[in-house]
Amino acid sequence: MKSILLRANALFDRIPADVVALALRVFPAMVFFQSGRTKVEGVFSIKDSTFFLFEHEYALPVISHEVAAVLATVAEHALPILLIAGLFSRLSALGLIVMTAVIQIFVYPGAWITHGLWIAALLPILAHGPGRLSLDHLLGFETGSPRADLTPDAVWEQVGPARPGG
Repeated sequence: MKSILLRANALFDRIPADVVALALRVFPAMVFFQSGRTKVEGVFSIKDSTFFLFEHEYALPVISHEVAAVLATVAEHALPILLIAGLFSRLSALGLIVMTAVIQIFVYPGAWITHGLWIAALLPILAHGPGRLSLDHLLGFETGSPRADLTPDAVWEQVGPARPGG
């Protein structure tokens, strides 16, 4: 059983980090983009119902509902597009994390599992970058390969001497 598990794990180790990073960019971005599309009519005319929701259901403190509706709608369109393209990826991920935190704290505090999943997908992009399948990499905004200190061997060395299978 142990040898089967070790072979399976070795196979999974071959999944390219850049493919993982791409998935971590695309799928959360689509959640936000689709939400943004529900707030507009046509190409980019914010619906009256969006302003109504921000005034009555979302009701954020400190900021007017009109400003909040516009900011959220623009962010839900621009940040996902940038994230999928891999352009300004870390800043885009940070923007979506902040947006998620605002939603969690002020709008839907009971939805922490969903919001936690969004943040869990965005944190690796913030912390480690978008990978080589990104405009950030192509334009030289990222400095190369994934961090060397995050290889499985390096992580186990930091954790301690006991390594599974070793």
